[in-house]
Amino acid sequence: MRFGDHGGRYVPEPLIPACEAVAEAFADAWADPGFRAELDTLLRQHAGRPTTLTPAANLSADLGLRVTLKREDLAHTGSHKINNVLGQALLARRMGKPRIIAETGAGQHGVATATAAALLGLDATVFMGQKDVERQSLNVFRMRLLGAEVVPVHAGSRTLKDATSEAMRHWVAHTEDTYYCVGSVIGPHPYPTMVREFQSVIGIEARGQGGIPDYVVACVGGGSNAAGTFSAFLDTDATLIGVEADGGAALTKGAPGVLHGFRGYILQDAHGQVVEAHSISAGLDYPGTGPEHGHWRDSGRARYVSVTDDEVLAATTHLARTEGILPALESAHAIAWVMRAARTGELPRGASVLITLSGRGDKDVPTLMGAHQ
Repeated sequence: MRFGDHGGRYVPEPLIPACEAVAEAFADAWADPGFRAELDTLLRQHAGRPTTLTPAANLSADLGLRVTLKREDLAHTGSHKINNVLGQALLARRMGKPRIIAETGAGQHGVATATAAALLGLDATVFMGQKDVERQSLNVFRMRLLGAEVVPVHAGSRTLKDATSEAMRHWVAHTEDTYYCVGSVIGPHPYPTMVREFQSVIGIEARGQGGIPDYVVACVGGGSNAAGTFSAFLDTDATLIGVEADGGAALTKGAPGVLHGFRGYILQDAHGQVVEAHSISAGLDYPGTGPEHGHWRDSGRARYVSVTDDEVLAATTHLARTEGILPALESAHAIAWVMRAARTGELPRGASVLITLSGRGDKDVPTLMGAHQ
């Protein structure tokens, strides 16, 4: 499936049958009321859905806006990742795959994968860049405590891109018994569509809880929390804003290319070689963005901006001190842009702004401690 000029399936020949099997299984499962009902039950009873929509009264007064926060930080495991992983873990079991693998950057997808595997009786292996293993040691411990094997990846930049590459290489050799649980709206078809559908619960709930705001804002790395949120507002007049890390802004600084099985906007040099991304948040430290985001960018339906690490740190502290909420550094990118846009007048005074708070910041405390020394 393609989204305009983006998407597709660019994988080694041995993975084509595996991807086709996933696509067929997902289409069958998504049309099955029994599968949907089981997923809904797990989301409600295990993940704690629906998550709340919180009016940020103090932040709103400070910025001259009407800000509400979609609280994915309150979901089980501490982020939106559990929405997608429960769906894919159920699909793996439905396909008869006893083992799931995953990539992770900030560790939240890895923790969600380990959690779902423990719940459903599956074996789990999580690939994680060595740099991220070091800066997200709490989540590494959580994954291992839940029974997952964590494999440090020492190649390249030792971050999310290299973990994803290693997971795909591993899948090539283990397609018979292994399901690859992709963590974002990236990868070969059907993953971008499938992950967006599993994450659409965020936007559906938010629209039902608070109606249609003037602006919908979410951080974007691979882009799953943003895609899940935006999907419920595509048919409205709401302005959709995706906020990237300045050092990983594929949609604002990249060019079309192919990475990890899909065509989309990729950070690359003049020779088409992938350029390493940088972000203070491990979850946005990725040089590409999901293909549907590329299509929304091209069509003008969504706009993409970037913020710096310093702005993110300031936003993290500001939300903590105004609302008593410690956001994940990833989520703080969305807060940072809203703060900046309120100051510059890009957001008109009194505008209603929905921000998806994709995760909580417990995992980032060591990074925050280092930044404040």
